[in-house]
Amino acid sequence: MASEQKTKGPASYFPSIEKTYGKPVAHWFALLDAAGDMKHMDQVAFLKREHGLGHGHANALVAYHRGRGD
Repeated sequence: MASEQKTKGPASYFPSIEKTYGKPVAHWFALLDAAGDMKHMDQVAFLKREHGLGHGHANALVAYHRGRGD
């Protein structure tokens, strides 16, 4: 019997983010790409202020986006 691998870290928030805000995470990553060079917490504040995301969701998106190194 195979056990399912549980998603951990920032990506574990993605299903909830997509359900809550009705947009795929790629949408939020594109906004972060377009926002330019900002510090982590400035990016979080941008998503919260301009797009109405909650702190945990915004922080998860920013952490994942910054950590993927592309």
